Amino acid sequence: MSTIRVSDDVKERLRDLKRDDESFNDLLDRLSRQEKEVEEIAGSLAFLDEDGDLEAKMNEAHEELNESLEKRVE
Repeated sequence: MSTIRVSDDVKERLRDLKRDDESFNDLLDRLSRQEKEVEEIAGSLAFLDEDGDLEAKMNEAHEELNESLEKRVE
């Protein structure tokens, strides 16, 4: 186990993000995974303009992101 030092302001912001049933470790784990998932979705958008169907692909990516976010909220 390690200790991480953060300012009081950062700790308050983290406390606001923490769910009732989460430890700070759980919160940081959840947040670090979320960023990676968002980066993966964003990286998959590089193909969007290849076939000219940008709107449809953007809508699909939007739905995937919403589904991912809904799973995290559960």
